[in-house]
Amino acid sequence: MFDMMKKLQQAQEEMKKIKARLDTISVEGYSPEGKIKVNITGNRKVEGIIFVDESILSDKDQLEDYLVIAVNDAIEKADKVNETEMKSAAGAMMPGMGGLFK
Repeated sequence: MFDMMKKLQQAQEEMKKIKARLDTISVEGYSPEGKIKVNITGNRKVEGIIFVDESILSDKDQLEDYLVIAVNDAIEKADKVNETEMKSAAGAMMPGMGGLFK
């Protein structure tokens, strides 16, 4: 019982480390034609939005559409980074069981 509690505590500590590491990883998402760039962390927190081509600012509807596309692109990339980090940690914490998370 004590051994199981110790392993659970170690797993919780490892998860904290992973979340902290994911905060240091930055990914970029882009709109069509690269007019907007969105930077987010591996924990999916938006760090910045850059209007690479300011001509997009004159068309409100296109701006809104492109922002959604750029944010979703960044989130998709962050999800992949997050998944990779979690799989790696799961494999390290539970050798032989990492295949469950693939």
